[in-house]
Amino acid sequence: MSKHHGLGNDFLVALVDHLPLDASVKAVEWCDRRTGIGADGLIFGLPSSAGDISMRLWNSDGSAAELSGNGLRCFGQAVARSQNAITLELDVDTAAGIRHCSVHASADPATMVATVDMGVVNPGPDPDVADLMGAVGAPVAAVKRWKTGDIGNPHVVCEVDDPDDIDLAVAGPAVEAHFSEGANVHFVTVSGLNELTVRVWERGAGITNACGTGATVSAALFRDWGLVDSKVVVHMPGGDALVDLSGPTTLTGPATHVADLEMPYV
Repeated sequence: MSKHHGLGNDFLVALVDHLPLDASVKAVEWCDRRTGIGADGLIFGLPSSAGDISMRLWNSDGSAAELSGNGLRCFGQAVARSQNAITLELDVDTAAGIRHCSVHASADPATMVATVDMGVVNPGPDPDVADLMGAVGAPVAAVKRWKTGDIGNPHVVCEVDDPDDIDLAVAGPAVEAHFSEGANVHFVTVSGLNELTVRVWERGAGITNACGTGATVSAALFRDWGLVDSKVVVHMPGGDALVDLSGPTTLTGPATHVADLEMPYV
């Protein structure tokens, strides 16, 4: 097993022949930052008949996740390292469908740059209340407008003047609570020409330094609002990623190897 991070969003990756029966339990145990290894999520790589390899992801709370852009980049790096490859093209079978991943070495031997196919941004789920921001109240008083999107997993994107003014630990779960299946919540502002600044509350993981799917959905919705064009640099606390909406939607950013680990599998 190995540990990687994409802009500070960290994952444990195990390339195995079969899933353990207690995958969700292992996610909770291994991702715990006090009693385990520590990570935002646990990824298993498995044989696949639909793609080159299958990727299955569990959040740190043990819930299954359909897709993670940062996780997919980290997964690509793990597979490349397992093959001693400095470049690798993969069709990855995810719970959100087949996603292509292109991985390349960088000047830093611990870091590879990956471009991943993010799929199509579709309308997201409706909240369980008619007036979401009114129902949430004070924690989101600064929200100027909001919209949901889905890219294999659900997101709520909220435009604000300054994401740092938001108490994310309060506002994130307060918004998410109004979606029956949960949702990732992002507070976003335009911070330059075709640049966004995003802070992230992730379903199943809480506050994280970055979210690849959230960066992608944020860029797509802000383009729909006419505030950015098709190529958008997204600044997150962990660093920057590039979202390209001009053709098939892609996300480009680093994946960094942290450590190789040995853990009991069964």
